[in-house]
Amino acid sequence: MKTFSPRPRDIERNWYVVDADGVVLGRLATEVAAILRGKHKPIFAPHADTGDHVIVINAKGVRLTGAKEESKMAYRHSGYPGGLSAVGYGRLMAQRPAFVVEKAVRGMLPKNRLGRAMARKLMVYPGPEHPHAAQKPEPLALGSIPPWTGLPEPPEPKVAAKREPAAAKAGPKARGGSSGPAGKKATSGRTGAARTRTSPAKSTAKPAAKSTAKSAKSTAKSSAKSSRTSRGSAKKTTSKKSSATTSEGTKTTRRSRGKQESE
Repeated sequence: MKTFSPRPRDIERNWYVVDADGVVLGRLATEVAAILRGKHKPIFAPHADTGDHVIVINAKGVRLTGAKEESKMAYRHSGYPGGLSAVGYGRLMAQRPAFVVEKAVRGMLPKNRLGRAMARKLMVYPGPEHPHAAQKPEPLALGSIPPWTGLPEPPEPKVAAKREPAAAKAGPKARGGSSGPAGKKATSGRTGAARTRTSPAKSTAKPAAKSTAKSAKSTAKSSAKSSRTSRGSAKKTTSKKSSATTSEGTKTTRRSRGKQESE
């Protein structure tokens, strides 16, 4: 079985109203924090914000147990040396009751960006009135588990429309006919097809002409080279013959001179 991981489409956020009149602050904070995190849902995951929106009314009626109003302190630091300030909860409950509830709930949420996103779903008001009637919030008693209707229905997949062929769109006129303008259109279409069929032959003839021109150029170059070589060989043979004749002439002149001297 695969581990379920909630996705954004699986999350449905509801709105609940919690009355804090006469409720202990710690118990109120735990209940509200659980709803903000979504721990009341089967699809809860610690890495996702699956919770609902919570509206807390009558925050000024929250009570503290024991002597916490006199002994419990709320600390704040400005970030500078010696900037620590402390305020008693008795004073905070009288001046800022909404801040007391927000501080308690925020302390029970994760201390990261996920916890800050959860805290933004909390609205606290000191009186019984709130401006969120348009969201139609449901009253929720502390200790009760909010109902869960299940995963939302997945959206229907979009089906792409099938494209009809061009012949079917054009109608029977484009399909052909012997008489009337339809027949003329059909014949023109056939002639166009014949023209398109003959066009590849032309394209094949052009490369053949190019190849023949190239072969003719190559043969001309080879014949020129052969003629040059033959001329060079003829020049060499004539030079050899002339050198041979000159050598024979010198020999004959030498012989004739020797004969004359002997006589």
